[in-house]
Amino acid sequence: MSGDLKKLYSEIIKAHNETPFHFEKRDSASHTIKAYNPICGDRFEIFIDNHPGKINEVHFHGFGCAISKASTSVLTKSLVGKMPDEAIALCSTFLDFINKKLPDNTLNLQDDFQAFIGVHDFPERYDCATLSWREMKKFLESNKKNQ
Repeated sequence: MSGDLKKLYSEIIKAHNETPFHFEKRDSASHTIKAYNPICGDRFEIFIDNHPGKINEVHFHGFGCAISKASTSVLTKSLVGKMPDEAIALCSTFLDFINKKLPDNTLNLQDDFQAFIGVHDFPERYDCATLSWREMKKFLESNKKNQ
């Protein structure tokens, strides 16, 4: 990856970390998901408001490293307005991308996803990038089974 591309992607992560999307505690949300990594201390609560068959709003609050916070910001930005099956598929795509199960050069991913390509060089940061996505996917899959 060229230096300019790395700089662009690091700028996206930096922007999401400094001014994250939907960073707000929402005690009135219909569902709350807890995402916690006991090894590094990243801890987020993700607040979801669903309308029948659709994710209406997603917010989050908490603390963590720049990668986990930026990744959670991208998650909340990406899932608003999605149907549960679309959201599950999007979570799976992001998780597969981070875990190198999808070839980088064959994907036409949004820039916000591509920003995390640098994580591939640091496997110890996979958990940071995927923490909230894993918990969201688990929640959506279990919520789907309970309907």
